[in-house]
Amino acid sequence: MSPQNATTVVAERPGSGAAREYILTLTCAERPGIVHEVSGFLVAHDCDIVENQQFGDRESGRFFMRVHFQRLGGEIDIALLRSRFAGIASRSDMEWGLHAADDRPRLLLMVSRLGHCLNDLLYRWSTGALHAEVTGIVSNHPDFADLAASHKLPFHHLPVTPETKRQQEARLLEIVEEQQIDLVVLARYMQILSPQACTALAGRAVNIHHSFLPGFAGARPYHQAHERGVKLIGATAHFVTPDLDEGPIIEQEVVRVDHTRTAAQLTAIGREVECLALSHALQAIVERRVLLNGNRTVVFR
Repeated sequence: MSPQNATTVVAERPGSGAAREYILTLTCAERPGIVHEVSGFLVAHDCDIVENQQFGDRESGRFFMRVHFQRLGGEIDIALLRSRFAGIASRSDMEWGLHAADDRPRLLLMVSRLGHCLNDLLYRWSTGALHAEVTGIVSNHPDFADLAASHKLPFHHLPVTPETKRQQEARLLEIVEEQQIDLVVLARYMQILSPQACTALAGRAVNIHHSFLPGFAGARPYHQAHERGVKLIGATAHFVTPDLDEGPIIEQEVVRVDHTRTAAQLTAIGREVECLALSHALQAIVERRVLLNGNRTVVFR
């Protein structure tokens, strides 16, 4: 049986020189020998493990692994590496991915009229702190067209009404397909995606919610929190599913508050917490540290 919650870090070999780095992620049914097979494959291809993290979930019987490695024997075509690993993966019915560590996932940001999360993500992206490629902004309002232009990003104004919702979502999915989007980010996009859109974007859409789920649903959540005298302000980043605000949780942040805070102050604090939760969740995703585990996630730190 593979170790539970095991983490192993192997230092770079002295004098190894520059080497291309890769990240392998996998999940499969737990069984003996998985770690041995993966490490043996890497050794056989002259690869050196930089960081290895693994988790065996005794409740689900699933095994999760993330390996950050480098190849010391010069470049190798990643398609060739994938094709050779596919044999191991098929024997264990793995869900897996193999990516160059410097790959930048392509993000599409969605927003309505609250721009704090959008501004935060654009700043992190523009400074290189968020290791991703933002390809554009989608909004049901025109408010942030100038902000998109200032970052030289396409702005897709897709207004939505009950009568046009189906056509609007169809256009959204066309943009996702045309731009080869890896992840759709609902950065305070205040429209509920249809079950059809949620299914089409399963595992590829992240939302930020203004509480520990599912508390204080609906409008003016921080005013509701003020009226209830809360002592913690929280935010939750989660994958989008047809079950509203109940998708697998990726990240949560909290700040302690007290009775002296006004509703306006709670709103300001809450927006800061939302930015943190969403940015931390996206950072983990783009670094290939998040694996789905049914209705939960495994997030390797």
